[in-house]
Amino acid sequence: MRVGDWFFWLLRSLLSGRLRNLLSALGIAIGIAAVTTLTGIGEGLRLYLLDSFSQFGSHLIAVTPGKVTTQGLSGGVISTVRPLTLADAQSLRRLAGVVAVVPVTSGTGELKAGKLSRNSDILGVGYQAAEAWHFSIEQGRFLPPDESHRPRNLAVLGSKLAVELFPNAAPLGQFLRVGERRFRIVGVMQPKGQFLGFDLDDVVYIPAAHALAIFNRESLMEVDVVYRPDIPATVMQQRIFERLFRRHGREDFTLYTQQDMLASLDKILSIIKAAIGGLGAISLFIGAVGIFTIMSIAQQERIPEVGLLRALGARRATILLLFLAEAIALALSGGLVGLALLLTVQLSVHALAPELPLVVHPLYLLLALLLCVWVGLIAGVLPAWRAMQQDPVEALRNE
Repeated sequence: MRVGDWFFWLLRSLLSGRLRNLLSALGIAIGIAAVTTLTGIGEGLRLYLLDSFSQFGSHLIAVTPGKVTTQGLSGGVISTVRPLTLADAQSLRRLAGVVAVVPVTSGTGELKAGKLSRNSDILGVGYQAAEAWHFSIEQGRFLPPDESHRPRNLAVLGSKLAVELFPNAAPLGQFLRVGERRFRIVGVMQPKGQFLGFDLDDVVYIPAAHALAIFNRESLMEVDVVYRPDIPATVMQQRIFERLFRRHGREDFTLYTQQDMLASLDKILSIIKAAIGGLGAISLFIGAVGIFTIMSIAQQERIPEVGLLRALGARRATILLLFLAEAIALALSGGLVGLALLLTVQLSVHALAPELPLVVHPLYLLLALLLCVWVGLIAGVLPAWRAMQQDPVEALRNE
């Protein structure tokens, strides 16, 4: 057969049953759009989380009280033999290779500045927090290097909080009441945005010792250790572990590297993508069943036509390829419709919710089209095989 005859066959086959072909292609389109959209959202979330963690630097180890593998504890509510203290943080600062150590505790409370007041996040940290987390100062300076157990009553405001508490005055040198304690403001941070739903611009930074007293806690929630880039993470983990084990007398703490945190988040994202991606797989399966049904009907309707082609000298392989090409063309047309639907959704998302991470890589689009070809090929194999096996004499006799 000539190339023109091939295309004429395909075009006539696709147009002969437009409604049923459209319904079958629609199943493929929905499946492809769903799978590609979910993949794009998953990739966007991965890049968003990677960017969120990397803004704090890539050589950071977090120490939390409680041993997760035995007690199931972390971060917030602590019940250990020995709490994670400011003295522990000070001891870790003396380890070889350590660049900065940040004791951390947080909570919410009422802030008062003159006649204005509001509830906001309160973050108790050490004086190296801005350096360790790569934060920048917009006005003034960060907390000074006071003694960890007897720091001065000084505070630094996030950019958003500074505007809301001091709308008509410069915040530097002003006094802010946090709970029952009064702090003098010495700095304002540059805008930083959100981190995993936590607004870093709507927070007040105070010394960790004051935060522990305000929240009536004995243990820090976390100690962040920043180390030199030339030291492997495993070596630094071992040094921290040995130091805290000697101080506590037991392993009642947990160490996390950024790679550990990202690995845990990747597992969660993988489970979510797999669960929701199953919906797209169901749509693809329905589309494949539709193509199989249509091709089976077409094979029965075209028995005389196939018999005539065989009588005129068409080979069995030619008949097989004709039916496979029709199934692939049907699936591919559904895939193209699905990708058009995906691009429409992407443009709408960027227009209505630009903060929602949705990344559609060209490679995903190519893989989606290849998936359509595979679906069409699988769905069309059996009808094509039946058409190829037809006896031309019997086919023409029935006609």
